[in-house]
Amino acid sequence: MPESVENIAANLHPLERKLLPHVGQKSSFADIVKKSGMQEVEVMRGLQWLQNKQLIQIYQDLEEQAMLGELGQKYRQEKLPERKFLDALAKEKTLPVSAIAARAHLDINETNTVMGKLKMASFITINKTDKGVTVALTKDGENFLRKPLPAEQLLSKEFPVPVASLNHEEKEIVQALQKRKDIITIDLVKNISASILPLGKNVASNSAFATTSMDALTPKILQTGEWKNKIFRRYDTTINVPKIFAGKHQHYRRFLDSIREKFISLGFTEMTGPIVETDFWDMDALYMPQFHSARDIHDAYFVKEPKRGELDEHFVKKVKQMHEGGGAGSTGWQYAFNEGMTRRVLLRTQATACSSRMLASKNLKIPGKYFGIARCFRKDVIDATHLADFHQTEGIIVEEGLTLRHLFGLLRLFAKEFAGTDEIKLVPGYFPFTEPSVELYAKHPVLGWVELGGAGIFRSEVVAPLLGKDISVIAWGIGIDRIGMFKLGLSDVRDLFSHDLNVLRNAKVI
Repeated sequence: MPESVENIAANLHPLERKLLPHVGQKSSFADIVKKSGMQEVEVMRGLQWLQNKQLIQIYQDLEEQAMLGELGQKYRQEKLPERKFLDALAKEKTLPVSAIAARAHLDINETNTVMGKLKMASFITINKTDKGVTVALTKDGENFLRKPLPAEQLLSKEFPVPVASLNHEEKEIVQALQKRKDIITIDLVKNISASILPLGKNVASNSAFATTSMDALTPKILQTGEWKNKIFRRYDTTINVPKIFAGKHQHYRRFLDSIREKFISLGFTEMTGPIVETDFWDMDALYMPQFHSARDIHDAYFVKEPKRGELDEHFVKKVKQMHEGGGAGSTGWQYAFNEGMTRRVLLRTQATACSSRMLASKNLKIPGKYFGIARCFRKDVIDATHLADFHQTEGIIVEEGLTLRHLFGLLRLFAKEFAGTDEIKLVPGYFPFTEPSVELYAKHPVLGWVELGGAGIFRSEVVAPLLGKDISVIAWGIGIDRIGMFKLGLSDVRDLFSHDLNVLRNAKVI
């Protein structure tokens, strides 16, 4: 329900009361300041408050204005060099250039500039003789000895001058003077004006507007009891105020920190690995055959320099043996393992590289729970749900007797805790290093069903060469960027890394 005119009038601040009567139809800011007798900052603040209450409308127009430079102000107070030059010729009509410069007190640059201008205007003629250069005054020049030059008439105006108010001839003079140093410049100026609106007129004519009200209690009126007979200004707590954008962590960085905190609270230990990885830890140690099309989905970025990385020969030998001849109940892939290829250097394509390193680590504990938040890289078409540079949260649980049921329960827990959704589905999937394998999907309110990641039980061919024995290991790799979209209420994964101030300021805080 709209607020009554009387209430609006009673709510007005003293600055608004003082200002409103001086706002007419398109009143300029300078006029309002002059008529109100208020400071500019008070007028600007009061106008903004009145506009917030829809009592006035503020207009801001950009206007080109001609401004006098330092030399322009000097020539305005004294004389233009052209006038000094003509005055020096007034008696003799013909003089050497050096004599004119001495009489007019012009330096060599001013003299040369003025001679060119006056000759173009047909005010003088220039003659070269054996004794040097002489200048003679023409009849047109004699005429302008008795009347002002066009440039002098322009400089006599009250500056700054709106360019739009000048006629065609004056604009040409301005352009000519602009080419000369520090006489006239053109600046783009913001002109502020305000117009009173119908509601403002009604408020200004309301009896409550003319009533004197107090803005604060004082010890004196409390002691004397005068407050009982005073009218106090009403305070409007519904008026919109400027937003304050407090400092905070980048929204996605804060989300990743919260994921880390949750994993640690669940008893997991964080594992890490290098971004620049070898083919061995990224794929070969995970039993991905070097010849197989399964590697195509990783679409890796290979490093140009260095091309080869250092590896522990003990693990290279074990993994090579598994690929070529098998072991732990497997017949292997039955091909010649290429040790040169396994040393290739690439940007990590999957967080599972951290898991393979962890299984080979001396720090691995059994039973043990490990997680990692890893930055990964794959060539991809960038859109609302895909990036070439993304994060995965990876994890493994190493313990005797783990089954697929344990994995399902864990994935449901992750979807609820990290994505904040109960609408999930688990479907059969394929990954070269897990069997059986499963893919986790969750329903996004805008994008529909979105794949969050994959999981499964590590194959014996992965575990045995790295750990030295076959034991059950459940593993998962989840696209944490997409979970971040769920939690932060985003429909475009690119907004997680946006530099747009509006996105950063208004991002949800978790």
